[in-house]
Amino acid sequence: MTPARPTAPATPAAPSVRDLVRLRAERPEAIAEAAARRRRRPLLRTADTAVTADVADTEVTASTAVTASTAVTAVAAETASDRARPTHPGRLMIIAADHPARGALAVGDRALAMANRFELLQRLRLALSRPGVDGVLASADVLDDLLLLGALEDKVVMGSMNRGGLAGAAFELDDRFTGHRPEDLVRHGFDAGKLLLRIDHDDPGSLDTLHAAARTIDAMAAHRLPVFVEPFLCRRVDGRLRNDLGAAAVTTSIAIASGLAGTSAYTWLKVPVTEDPDDMAQVMETSTLPAVLLGGEVGDDLDGAYGKWREALRLPTVRGLVVGRSLLYPVDGDVAGAVDTAVSLL
Repeated sequence: MTPARPTAPATPAAPSVRDLVRLRAERPEAIAEAAARRRRRPLLRTADTAVTADVADTEVTASTAVTASTAVTAVAAETASDRARPTHPGRLMIIAADHPARGALAVGDRALAMANRFELLQRLRLALSRPGVDGVLASADVLDDLLLLGALEDKVVMGSMNRGGLAGAAFELDDRFTGHRPEDLVRHGFDAGKLLLRIDHDDPGSLDTLHAAARTIDAMAAHRLPVFVEPFLCRRVDGRLRNDLGAAAVTTSIAIASGLAGTSAYTWLKVPVTEDPDDMAQVMETSTLPAVLLGGEVGDDLDGAYGKWREALRLPTVRGLVVGRSLLYPVDGDVAGAVDTAVSLL
C-alpha cells in the first residue's frame, strides 16, 4: 500500500473517555465511521517509503536558483523528510493488549491489573504516542475504544483472532476463534491479524485449534493480509498450562507453525526468547518466515528482558517486538520510559 500524504490530525470522535462511553451508547455506528476515515500506513516502513510525495514536491535541485526563499524551502523539505523517515526502517514495535479477552488480567502479583479499562486505555494512548511505536495488537473492544479516541491514526492495527482458550479453563487448548475474523479485519481496514497456537500432545483440543489455525491462515492469505502466528508446545503442570521455552520445543513449534495452510506467503511468526537466550540463533534457523519477538511474563527483571530482546533482534529473520504487559505495567510505573527503551533496541 502506498503511504498516504501527510494530513492534519483527524479530530477524534471521542476526545475523552467520557465521550467514548456516551458514543458507545448513543451512536454505535461511530466506530465504523472512525475506522473508515482512519489514516493507514504500510505494515513495514522503510527509508524508501517514508519520504512522501509532499516532500518530493518541495525538493530543491542543483539547477534551482539559490535565493532566500528556496533556502527556506530546502530546510522545510529536509525537516519534513526527517519527520517522515522511520526510526527503525523495516522493523516493527507493536504494543500488545489482547490479554483481557482471554481472561488473563494479571500482571505479576497483581491479579486484576488489566481489569480497569479506563486505566488500560490511558496507558495504551501514552504508549502509542511514543516515537517509534508502530501500532497495537488487541481484541475488538479495545481497538474500537482506540478508534473512537483517535489513537490509531497512521498506526499498524492488528486484530486478535482466537480468544476462546480462556486462561485456566479445562478447554484452554481448544482455542476457538471468538475474536476477529478475516472479513472483520478487511471491513475495518485493519492491517494484520494474530492467532495463538498452543499444542499439548496429551490434549485433543490442540488438534481442533491446529486445524482452525490452518484454515484461518488460508483465509487471511486470500485477503492478502499478514497473520502473526504465536506457536508454543505446552503441557499441564499441577493443572496449570505451562509453555515449554526449551530450544527443542520452540524449534518444533516454529516448524509446525511455518508449515500450516496452503501458503505461507502472508505468515509471520511471533516467538518467545528461549530459556537459554544463546539458543535463539540456532532456533531461528528453523524457518525463513519473518518473525517478531513476544514479551511474555518478565516479572520484575525488565532489564534482563531488554538484554535478551537486544541479542535476538540481531538475528536475520527477527524484525521487531510485540510486547504488552511488561511495557504497559512496568514495575516502576514509567510506561513512557519502558516503551522508549524497547524502541531503542530496534
